[in-house]
Amino acid sequence: MATRTSKGSSGKPPGKGSSGRSGTSQARTAPARRAPAGRGRSASQARKPSPQHDPISWVLIMIGKLFMGIWMLLAGGIGGAARALGQNARELDPVHRRDGLGLAVFAGAVVLAAMTWRKNTGTVSTVVDSVMRGVFGSLTWVIPILLMLLAWRLLRHPDQNADTGRMIIGWSALTIGVLGVVHVVHGTPYPSGGSSDGMDKVSAAGGMIGFIVSAPPASILPSFITIPLLLILSGFGILVITATPVHRVPERLAEIRHMLFNRDLPPAPRVSKRKPATRKKAEPEGAELGDHVKPYDTPLIAETPGGTPGHSPEIVPGLVDEEAAEAIIRAESSAPPEPTPAPRKVEQLVLSPQAGPYTLPEPQLLRPGTAPKPQTKANTVVVNALTSVMEQFAIDAQVIGFTRGPTVTRYEIELGPAVKVEKVTALTKNIAYAVKSADVRILSPIPGKSAIGVEIPNTDKDLVSLGDILRSPVAQADHHPMIVGLGKDVEGRTIVANLAKMPHLLIAGATGAGKSVCVNGLITSILMRATPDEVRMVLVDPKRVELSVYEGIPHLITPIITNPKKAAEALEWVVGEMDRRYDDLAASGFRHVDDFNKAVRAGKLVPPPGSERVYQPYPYLLVIVDELADLMMVAPRDVEDSIVRITQLARAAGIHLVIATQRPSVDVVTGLIKANVPSRLAFATSSLADSRVILDQPGAEKLVGQGDSLFLPMGASKPMRLQNAFVSEKEIGEIVGHCKAQMAVEYRDDVAAVATAKKEIDEDIGDDLDLLVQAAELIVTTQFGSTSMLQRKLRVGFAKAGRLMDLLESRNVVGPSEGSKAREVMVKPDELPGLLIDLRGG
Repeated sequence: MATRTSKGSSGKPPGKGSSGRSGTSQARTAPARRAPAGRGRSASQARKPSPQHDPISWVLIMIGKLFMGIWMLLAGGIGGAARALGQNARELDPVHRRDGLGLAVFAGAVVLAAMTWRKNTGTVSTVVDSVMRGVFGSLTWVIPILLMLLAWRLLRHPDQNADTGRMIIGWSALTIGVLGVVHVVHGTPYPSGGSSDGMDKVSAAGGMIGFIVSAPPASILPSFITIPLLLILSGFGILVITATPVHRVPERLAEIRHMLFNRDLPPAPRVSKRKPATRKKAEPEGAELGDHVKPYDTPLIAETPGGTPGHSPEIVPGLVDEEAAEAIIRAESSAPPEPTPAPRKVEQLVLSPQAGPYTLPEPQLLRPGTAPKPQTKANTVVVNALTSVMEQFAIDAQVIGFTRGPTVTRYEIELGPAVKVEKVTALTKNIAYAVKSADVRILSPIPGKSAIGVEIPNTDKDLVSLGDILRSPVAQADHHPMIVGLGKDVEGRTIVANLAKMPHLLIAGATGAGKSVCVNGLITSILMRATPDEVRMVLVDPKRVELSVYEGIPHLITPIITNPKKAAEALEWVVGEMDRRYDDLAASGFRHVDDFNKAVRAGKLVPPPGSERVYQPYPYLLVIVDELADLMMVAPRDVEDSIVRITQLARAAGIHLVIATQRPSVDVVTGLIKANVPSRLAFATSSLADSRVILDQPGAEKLVGQGDSLFLPMGASKPMRLQNAFVSEKEIGEIVGHCKAQMAVEYRDDVAAVATAKKEIDEDIGDDLDLLVQAAELIVTTQFGSTSMLQRKLRVGFAKAGRLMDLLESRNVVGPSEGSKAREVMVKPDELPGLLIDLRGG
């Protein structure tokens, strides 16, 4: 028996005398050991002739190379032409590309209808008809109709790409389910191995699609189970087409029933099953005390999302009475709404026996603005630009819609799965470049939505009028005298606010950004809605021309203050008025001036025995400072102290402060002022630092100006963007003239008395009152009267420090000079508050 020899067993390679199997093994492994060039050539290789010695082979090779060259030339030319056309197609506007796609789909639908809806006359038509009927069965005639609907949507709604994709999915599911049901109804025929009889039956039923969908379940389930399963698939397609979740099916059915049977009746408001709490227009005599405080109360009053034109707003129980709810429904269901009169109080307080009742100005004195535009061509261009940016940077995101406001439009971008938000926010400059606007603001995310917001200014802006804001249902539903119209937000909703709930407001912005128009809008809103018995005002106008038009209106308690020193004194008078009101509240046992006024009107307050005082309701006191920077330059310490004291305590006393400035720096809007003024309204600023001073966050530096603002009410964490309402000088003049005709102005004498006393003090002290107060605080607190200390601490010269020391000596604060020794301090630290009052002329 022969034994196989291998290298592993014998240590020798198999030679010539080895068996045939060994030789075969060696031949198979030979190519792995390639011999050097020029050596080891086999005999067959040596005998093979080269092409140069074989003319036939050489001719064949040359002919093959020629054909290959011609083929490559044609392929290169065709490919270059196709790439050029593709490049040109990419350079087309996305609108034209979508139009081309829509027209192509429409042409395909027409061709397909011509081949399947009539008798075939040609080979191509016969083949196409056979293929379509083999795939779609007896419903082949529906396919051209669906393609025409798709083409219409591509041409009619090019900006709704996400909805188009949803519609395609929905119609596909509906068609597949119906084809399956048709196939089961026809007995679920099989193709029968490709025979003509089997395919004819399949084509007459649901086609191959119907067979693929229905055959697997029909083979194991009876028909009465298979058909409902396929109907569920069709029902899913209907839900996708109508964008209806399953839990909203009853609501949609109710809407369809209402549309069919109650078309002429307005839909009823959605209310809670609880009994709604109603609120009367005027305060009744027996009103509950303390009902002005509500849980989680906010000064912001805005339209609900359902309050847009064409929809009924949602009525919140307990906030709007039934009459106001019906007025809102009537105003929103009719288009356009007619201007309605401003709310009137049931009782008008008589100012004096000669004056008679006060009549509020008519709403028609305020002009209407422009009609809002839901969508323009510019919005479509921006949507296409945003989509192009996402495609260029290969980001799985799409623009799902936009909300057009009067000044800016917020475009909503939805991210795909596993896409970082930073990928979109990092493209701020690219987006600004694509939309040709430097004022692009990105919200990531939009509050309350899983989408990124891109706010881009409109090239065709809408005018927001104060008249439209005050005539809106949301403004007329609330009869509080301190309601003011602010404007409209990015979503086009009307925004009004209650100054009594802010309770103080800081308005700041660069020159020309809209700050003065906003202040005029606040004052005009008060004049339109409140009588002088309800609201009184103190206007401070260091510029002397901004608020001069309001001179002489009956709501003023003092002439318009233009002198910064007198403004500081007026703020001190406001502090005194606040203290007097708190004395009455404490003596009467009330916590808010509203409760005190209700008790006075109801006759529940009786003066103590022997007192001749007659209780009168306290009006709201609104203090408006048009330019804080000028006051802070003249008397920074006094102004800051008065503002801080007012903002800390005056809320319950019905005193509210509005501060405006065009220089929002840290030396004007100090930390103490910011800490006690919770509501902020920022217009366009020139730097990021100014935005942080106003809002404590960036954003105002990206506003576009002309009334574009960010409103941060008390208690809110994110500011809302709104377009401030515009009121013209002519409208203001007409309203001021109406108010003056109703009643003559009556100024308070005690405010002028404070100013007169202060002037006498100033003749002795001059312009050094602030320094004198600081010197007195320093010396009394440290109990060390040294002129050199005043030089160091107050950073004044020796002459100024010596004069301050002489003034304090004349008022018995320090003793006489004793050479180089420090002066004796005559006032103790606990006597310092009284000393400061005396120095200020109190």
